[in-house]
Amino acid sequence: MGRTPPNVSTIKVLGRPAEQGRWLLIPLGMTILLCLGTVYSWSIFRIPLENELGITATQSILPFTVALVFYAATMPIAGFYIPRVGTRVTTAIGGIVVGLGYILSSLTNQVGGLILTYGVVSGVGIGIVYGVPLMVASRWFPEKKGLAVGLTVLGFGLSPFITAPLANRLISSYTVRPTLRILGIAFIAIIFVIALTMKLPPKDWQPQRNFEKSQQILPITYPTNLFKSQSFYGLWFCYAIATFVGLSAIGISSPVGQEIIEINPTTAARSVSLFAVFNGVSRPLFGWLTDRFKPQQVAIFSYVLILIACIVASDAKTGQLANYLFAFSLFWFCLGGWLAMAPTMTLHFFNPDDYAQNYGIIFTAYGVGALIGTLATGRIRDLFGTYNYVFYLMAFLAIVGIVVCSLFLKGVSRSVDSVEN
Repeated sequence: MGRTPPNVSTIKVLGRPAEQGRWLLIPLGMTILLCLGTVYSWSIFRIPLENELGITATQSILPFTVALVFYAATMPIAGFYIPRVGTRVTTAIGGIVVGLGYILSSLTNQVGGLILTYGVVSGVGIGIVYGVPLMVASRWFPEKKGLAVGLTVLGFGLSPFITAPLANRLISSYTVRPTLRILGIAFIAIIFVIALTMKLPPKDWQPQRNFEKSQQILPITYPTNLFKSQSFYGLWFCYAIATFVGLSAIGISSPVGQEIIEINPTTAARSVSLFAVFNGVSRPLFGWLTDRFKPQQVAIFSYVLILIACIVASDAKTGQLANYLFAFSLFWFCLGGWLAMAPTMTLHFFNPDDYAQNYGIIFTAYGVGALIGTLATGRIRDLFGTYNYVFYLMAFLAIVGIVVCSLFLKGVSRSVDSVEN
């Protein structure tokens, strides 16, 4: 109560009044994540590298797997340093590391070198940068954090639509290793330039209209210790479950189409492109929903969709293309939604000033869900000879997710009546 807002009229963003210029930070953040999301286009590089280096399919997937592990592992570490180093410097350093990983990958002729350069170096670079555009967007849009974060993270999800065809064209023209070098140099240049714009607003900055409304609302009290908050454990487990289901579904999308529905590889590849659209558009949608409704309600809604997808997928048979497309569109849709919901819920439940550290810790759920999920689906396929039983496990986890949401995501950080100790 009684606070005085920073002088809104004198604050500029990219040369424009803050309330207008802040919208330019969304496409800039999307562009950074577009560059980082090229990691999901690794399949474009695999066959050319297998042919050029004489490696197996199992070996060619290792750099990608290692990159995801180091990306997830670096996020919580980077989160603690972003407030100390600064958003612009962190972005610049991360962009250089990402690009350097690609450049060094172009110089190696062994799979071990690719694992080290692409997997470790680029993966660490992605983990350093990833949280910054989300942090910047959420701070400049305090009244619509979910929408801003969802739009920004859309760049990561839709990256393969742009970078995969681009990489394929470059490979056709220059071969695979020069393509990695070109992309590395481009990423360093693009991210370094955009890093200069990744500036946070003054502390307590609010759009004028939002500031006037905030004066009529009781001040927000957040948990003082993340690890003593039931919302933390609820969010972490919900995110891990959603990631387990979503990344498992992504990993088996094409095999299920070919083995169970018996579609040809071309149709399976086109189906995956359709699923990726659902994965992308769900991010701003679920971000917006998390702004408008209680996080608990949105989370339960996502698990209900997953449960429906599991029921449809488990009953799918040869030739039932519509059921296959419907179920896997929902799986991809919900995973994309959680990649917007989780950071937005972090902002809802915990102090936004500590967002980088808090989301970095919560993001470890993504790594755990990804690792266990991909291993479990392969094991189930080996044991039972079919992917059908995977959907029973997913359905069970969706039910567990609903229970966890109901019990542990009750905390709401919007009034002093909802304080968690």
